[in-house]
Amino acid sequence: MRIGELSRRTGVSERSLRYYEQQRLLAADRTAGGQRDYPERAVDRVVLIQHLFAAGLHSRKIAQLLPCMRDTDGGPAVTATPRLVADLAAERDRIDRLMTELATSRQILDEVIATASGG
Repeated sequence: MRIGELSRRTGVSERSLRYYEQQRLLAADRTAGGQRDYPERAVDRVVLIQHLFAAGLHSRKIAQLLPCMRDTDGGPAVTATPRLVADLAAERDRIDRLMTELATSRQILDEVIATASGG
């Protein structure tokens, strides 16, 4: 599929898709005319990349992680190194702390809303 279709199907801008390719997060073949031609599995890959960015990982860490993850077309290409596993565990702990902080903030807002609305 062409970059425009991948963009439409994933909601990710063409500029971001080019960035993903530049960072080696996403690969495309080239047509005889030089246009990008993405396989169908690129849709799932882009969605996964978006989730990893949303979790706060940076492109270098995602590039290390992607080959270790199971794609829709099969198993992981490589085994995660102990260093990568430790880094990912630290990222997960950071996300857990953030979720706790956000839950506390939500509880405070709920109390203010309840008080302000007389309930």
